[in-house]
Amino acid sequence: MNIPIENAIISVSDKLGLNDFARGLADCGVTIYSTGGTRRHLEKAGLDVEDISSYTGFPEMMDGRLKTLHPKIFGGILCRHDRPEDMQAIDRHEIVPFPLVVVNLYPFEATISRSNITIEEAIEQIDIGGPSLVRAAAKNHAFVAVVTNAEQYSSVLLEIIETGGVSAELRRRLAAEAFARTAAYDRAIADYFADQWDDGGFAPMMNLTLRRKSELRYGENPHQRAAVYREVGARGASLVTARQLNGKELSYNNLLDLDSALSIVRQLSQPAAAVIKHNNPCGAAVGSSLADAATKAMAGDPLSAYGSVLGFNRTVDVDTAEVLSQPGLFIEAIVAPDFEAAAVGVLTTKPKWKKNVRLMQVGRLDDPPGMRHYRYIDGGMLVQQSDSGADVESDWQVVTDTQPSDDLLSDLRFGWAIVRHVKSNAILLAKDEAVCGVGAGQMSRVDSVEIAIHKAGDRAAGCILASDAFFPFPDSIHQAADAGIAAIIQPGGSIRDQEVIAACNERHLPMIFTGRRHFKH
Repeated sequence: MNIPIENAIISVSDKLGLNDFARGLADCGVTIYSTGGTRRHLEKAGLDVEDISSYTGFPEMMDGRLKTLHPKIFGGILCRHDRPEDMQAIDRHEIVPFPLVVVNLYPFEATISRSNITIEEAIEQIDIGGPSLVRAAAKNHAFVAVVTNAEQYSSVLLEIIETGGVSAELRRRLAAEAFARTAAYDRAIADYFADQWDDGGFAPMMNLTLRRKSELRYGENPHQRAAVYREVGARGASLVTARQLNGKELSYNNLLDLDSALSIVRQLSQPAAAVIKHNNPCGAAVGSSLADAATKAMAGDPLSAYGSVLGFNRTVDVDTAEVLSQPGLFIEAIVAPDFEAAAVGVLTTKPKWKKNVRLMQVGRLDDPPGMRHYRYIDGGMLVQQSDSGADVESDWQVVTDTQPSDDLLSDLRFGWAIVRHVKSNAILLAKDEAVCGVGAGQMSRVDSVEIAIHKAGDRAAGCILASDAFFPFPDSIHQAADAGIAAIIQPGGSIRDQEVIAACNERHLPMIFTGRRHFKH
């Protein structure tokens, strides 16, 4: 059933596009009723508007807190046009039916996103009448069209121009979007107040509000459908808010790998590059320049780096772009704070993969990453603090007779920063602040050591070895020493720590216990 639109309530905070929409309604013969701020805005634009306070006979009060909460408003929205008793009540109490309600809410989310906002200021941006109008209209969508954002103006106005009303199909869609909007709004308020008294623990109830950004070509495999959603209220640089400068549509796997690359480079203060393959770093480095870091990172495992995803913590310049455009390389995607225009020119004209490479600009990496890490399991979700904070080096202990040199200490710091991003069991070899070999995701730590040494080859000699968790037996120490490893860093904590320390002393290997494990499953 198409509901004719003769009267409309308009009460909006965001007035973008409102004048043209309201003028279009007026041209269709719709009588507009409105509240103070919106009414004055429309009148200033030359439109005739009925004042809601004059209609209800009840003035606005309490600095605008009380405006629309009146039976003559809600009766006009909630009346069921196919119920004689409802329509009789409308006539008896001289209530105007409102088949169109146009409301967007106070900008609570935008307000709390600003710095130095007080709780009192946040409270004043909690809308009461707006959500009530929206919910009433959405509930009665069989007879009422509810508009909650400016993007809906054109489709609603087009139907009114063509038919004089709004179709049932469009009213249903508008109602669904309205309920989603009020749910997200209430969630933002609840989360804000939970954060005010957050003691670092976990709330007894949690709801994540996510808005679909786009559908993807497919998921991990071509037969799986997939989409990417943005968490409402999330801040800081991320792949979800990134701007794509070039290349094909991002895939599910691209996004996972780019996110891993970004998480590595954003924790490093020097110019840094990370090379990701199947969600593990096969190369990473810091350097005197971004081009230097890129060169060192790509050399970490050249075979695996083919078809990889890269991350940088500085603006990609021409020198770095030239490194990446050398013959024999193939790169799927690159994420960075920014790209020089000339660098984009090189990357999109010089290599064979120029048309396809995805270039993702995320902006400044100043903001810290999220403080919570979420992972869905069947029937629920695991939530933990993110493992993104730097370890306290003053807690580290050299537990061997041999002390690491200053040169080895810089490599040990670097290796310990990177190994936390490798899937457990994780072993990482590094030299000159660059990854030389990685053993990832093995069921046995000794297997990870063997793989890392194999990947490094002749470069293993002189490398440091970082392990994300303790060595349960000294066999890996003997493997490392035989390969020429120069120093080891690990959390410690095994019941056989003394045997492991003794093996290091026997081979004159310095070893550091950090006291903190970095499993990544």
